[in-house]
Amino acid sequence: MITPAAFADWLRRYGQAWIDGDPQAAVHLFTADAAYHETPFDPPLVGHDAIRRYWTEGAQDGQRQVTFAAQPVAIDGDTGTARWQATFVRVRDGAFVELDGVLAARFGADGRCREFREWWHRRETAAR
Repeated sequence: MITPAAFADWLRRYGQAWIDGDPQAAVHLFTADAAYHETPFDPPLVGHDAIRRYWTEGAQDGQRQVTFAAQPVAIDGDTGTARWQATFVRVRDGAFVELDGVLAARFGADGRCREFREWWHRRETAAR
């Protein structure tokens, strides 16, 4: 079971890993065999190596000036649901990207996420 305080802290650390572009900090939030579903249609990223690679290519190497905020919505047993918003400048083309999404995170007994699912929409503004 995840407590409201533990879920809020996990969201804070998740957001800080994104803001810092720190793949290793992100990996520490997940179990070794975690399933990370970035979208509902693609197969999940499974395990620390896949999650680290995703965060390295995306957050660390592909984004700058990141902001993140999350609001817990509900907790049911071992699963927390939150609404989140993020912004960043994409390194490749300088576009300003806004994301608005929802996530569901199921936790193991050690407080790390073992299954992560997110749904989000993106708005982009071309670089000037």
